[in-house]
Amino acid sequence: LVFFQEMEKLIACEHKRPDALCRLICFPWAGGGTSRLSQWSELFSDSIEVFCIRLPGRETRLKEPFVKDMTSLVNEVTNVLLKELKEKPFALFGHSFGSYASFALALHLKEKYGLEPVHLFVSAGHAPHSEKVIAVKSLPISEAKDEEVIAGLQVLGGIPPGLLHNADTLKQMVFTFREDYRVLQTFLFEKAEMKSPFSCDITCFNGSDDEAYDVKAWQELTSGDTSFYELPGSHFYLLEPSNEIFLTKHITRCLENAGV
Repeated sequence: LVFFQEMEKLIACEHKRPDALCRLICFPWAGGGTSRLSQWSELFSDSIEVFCIRLPGRETRLKEPFVKDMTSLVNEVTNVLLKELKEKPFALFGHSFGSYASFALALHLKEKYGLEPVHLFVSAGHAPHSEKVIAVKSLPISEAKDEEVIAGLQVLGGIPPGLLHNADTLKQMVFTFREDYRVLQTFLFEKAEMKSPFSCDITCFNGSDDEAYDVKAWQELTSGDTSFYELPGSHFYLLEPSNEIFLTKHITRCLENAGV
């Protein structure tokens, strides 16, 4: 029962598919919840079960303290999901902050348990050993006023229009964003002389109007294939229904081709 409660707390799964051949584990962006990515399950066939990670401090976990660092985040996900990850193939998808969280999880699973995703899908994220990550991590978010954070998120398209007039919800979202950003700042990955940590394929997606991501460096992280897709839109291009359809179709094709 305790295990079931832990799963229910951590995972949003709109459509349980016990007979699925593969699980797609999704990590949302900084400040984000599970509502959008967990709905992707409607766009997938019965062969793929979608698990969306719900971090503490939001939704049904609103009363729980936020995660303090990337190691704690990865440890919680691993502790709850290890049995599931061992029982059938899994792939990871993360957007923005979620791309770093999914990479950190993949690295931990590989180093500690010899487990590897069949595919790593990253969206709007620099390769974790890129110089650009250092720049992202050094943004003075903690000193910024709420209005400045809101303005920045608006430029990126990260605030649903309906939220702008709801002061309480907006305040909570900014607070959550800051906490997630703090987690990102604790994330360390030194590639240095290390050989490619992965052998799975990696696919990088980003919006055509977003900043330029150092995606090429992802190639250095796997001996598998790396591919890149630019979709119309800015940082939150993936919220466009036409892009969602492209992403879910493409992910399905990759997983079917991986022979899972």
